[in-house]
Amino acid sequence: MEKFQPERGAGVLCHISSLPNKYGIGSLGSEAYEFVDVLAKSGVKYWQILPLQQTGFGDSPYQSVSCTSGNPYFIDLVDLHKQGLIDKEELKNAERKLKNDIDYGDLYNSRYALLRKAYARFDIKDPDFVAFAESGEAEDYALFMSLKSRYSGTFSTFPHDYKYRETLAMTEFKDSVYREEYCFWLFVQYEFAKQWGALKSYANSKGIKIIGDIPLYVAYDSSDVWANPQLFALDEDLNPVAVAGCPPDYFSEDGQLWGNPLYNWDALEESNFDWWINRIAHASRLYDIVRIDHFRGLDRYYAIPACEKTARVGEWLPCPGKKLFEEAERRLGKLSIIAEDLGVIDEGVVELRDFCGFPSMKIMMFAFDGNEDNAYLPHNIDEHSVVYTGTHDNDTALGFLLKQTDLQFSALKKQLRAALEYEQAYTPVVDRADAVKGMVLCALNARSAIAVIPVQDILCLDNWSRMNTPATAGCNWKFRLTSMPDRNAMANFKNAVIRSGR
Repeated sequence: MEKFQPERGAGVLCHISSLPNKYGIGSLGSEAYEFVDVLAKSGVKYWQILPLQQTGFGDSPYQSVSCTSGNPYFIDLVDLHKQGLIDKEELKNAERKLKNDIDYGDLYNSRYALLRKAYARFDIKDPDFVAFAESGEAEDYALFMSLKSRYSGTFSTFPHDYKYRETLAMTEFKDSVYREEYCFWLFVQYEFAKQWGALKSYANSKGIKIIGDIPLYVAYDSSDVWANPQLFALDEDLNPVAVAGCPPDYFSEDGQLWGNPLYNWDALEESNFDWWINRIAHASRLYDIVRIDHFRGLDRYYAIPACEKTARVGEWLPCPGKKLFEEAERRLGKLSIIAEDLGVIDEGVVELRDFCGFPSMKIMMFAFDGNEDNAYLPHNIDEHSVVYTGTHDNDTALGFLLKQTDLQFSALKKQLRAALEYEQAYTPVVDRADAVKGMVLCALNARSAIAVIPVQDILCLDNWSRMNTPATAGCNWKFRLTSMPDRNAMANFKNAVIRSGR
């Protein structure tokens, strides 16, 4: 397969939801364009975001009702007002006090009601909307959401004919009184797609490429599983027979039980991987570069019997990853993909990644353990990689350092200074704030093609700003900026980007 070697440059990780505005969550509105301008002025070539899909249980962008949907919360309300779809008073009532976190409960209770008002004033005979609807791109999603609006619960509790998508029943439902509901869900996807397309075009015009995620697995209660049950490991009642997770390790004695249904890879292969390739194609239209989360699951995946309460019992099973990506390249051309190959990986994962020619990921936060052979140390990193100080699943750099004892931090400082000297990126490292700057410099000066720095690390924020703590619920995905990134911090970052030759 053809090797993907991205252009050398610096990137910033900040999800759409974390952007500041007056409406409770970041959107595709003016603040997103301003953020692009901030990145461009700072010499940044890449903006990395998390999945754009509509969030489901736990408000996680990695658990969605549809893997090809767009999050309705991201629709810019100001744009809807300009279109005449919401009035001035409704826009004013949508304002919320700008805080460092997102109130998803308030959003759920207020935002959809406002979007329904906008839809009621929308001309569904608009030619662009008609073309979008007739494309069928969002049909499964719109049907699924319409049925959930009518019956609640998961799709497994739908009436039999709808649960199993009986053709006549689905046609009658779509053309019945629920036609308005069906068109509402098409409307929110149409508005999202239109606004995202405009923002991406603007970013590209400023020389900035978008890096976005494909979660490996999809949620059970999703249009993906409901519309394609034969492609997942389900029984005759459409219940999972095995689910995804990770086995016990140093960090978790019970392992991680994610609960996502596993793929039926035999059925996927028989269909020439159509579903997966359509998914990659869709992501490649949304983003300039696609990062596949939990890439190791495309070499071998951990299967846990659905009856288990922990991940202690499970087995590793093979996946036809090479065949999938060969077929994807044959049909789509060269693939611009980054492999998220973090955690415990084996020779099979490395072989698949190298066979595909995808860059690997390196985490600077994990480099300083005293081991000179550590794969994340600058002198061990090659250019066919993407380096981060940390990801959305890690502590912030400052949060990580604040957890260390004085003795541990003293040892880390010594290693960090040696790494900076190796990269000829000299900077004093006295306290923990200095060490954050040192880690950022190490990442920027590494040989990796792309260096991505979370906005929290540019601003030297501690763990109150952490985006996600794996295996926890209720406190994640809430981080927000209350203003655009500090000018002095961005000026310092720009200088570091310039000095690193990015």
